[in-house]
Amino acid sequence: MPTRVVAIVVVAILAVGIGGFIVYDQVLRGDSAAALTLPPATASPAATTAPAATTAPGTTAPETNTPPAVDGDVAGTWTVAAESVAGYRVREQLASLPAESDAVGRTDQVTGSITVETSGETTTLTAATLTVDTTSITSDESRRDNRMRDEGLETDAFPTATFTLTAPVEVPAAALDGTPSDVTLTGDLTLHGVTKSVSIPAQAQLVNGTISVAGSISFPLSDYEIVAPNIGGFIVSIADTGTLEFLVNFSKG
Repeated sequence: MPTRVVAIVVVAILAVGIGGFIVYDQVLRGDSAAALTLPPATASPAATTAPAATTAPGTTAPETNTPPAVDGDVAGTWTVAAESVAGYRVREQLASLPAESDAVGRTDQVTGSITVETSGETTTLTAATLTVDTTSITSDESRRDNRMRDEGLETDAFPTATFTLTAPVEVPAAALDGTPSDVTLTGDLTLHGVTKSVSIPAQAQLVNGTISVAGSISFPLSDYEIVAPNIGGFIVSIADTGTLEFLVNFSKG
């Protein structure tokens, strides 16, 4: 092959490689967001306690934003409260180039409830349903988010993800005293239109009237028929593995 032709071929290959890297670097590079975990007790959404108000005789104490405390009986229905977050974490890779960080997308559009029952000294989570609005998931890169509408999660076609508990969970006594405690949530996870039975390792705690549960589960994307996006002819892969993570707070009543 003539030297000139070889040079042209080499330049073309380099252009393709550099172009692909630019696409990856400018569009899909992750943001190194920290994993979702239980907040410290002092940072709990329901942990803010306003100081006692001093009122003059014959006047009414000003209204405060202090959340209601649990009345000592945790049994009942708890609904998703403020500062709940759910989303995905994936390791991105362009061809053979390793990503420097994960791509992380999250949303606070989480709804649902849990049911807690007590019997003697035993407290049990007997039911739970959660729904995440996948169309509202955002990352640090809007172009990635736009791709997710018709590629990857395909949120236009599958606008929600859901989890339904299918096995009761005994709540550790330490969790009710405010100590982060391990629990396993077994149920049906529906993602990308596919439902699978899963067991999600999580931690739970009750602090100042709020039950907080944080956890994550990793799985092959193929389990949920998710295909990594193809950006400009370059395959972005993550070794067919993704992680769902969440921090959900619940208030009673």
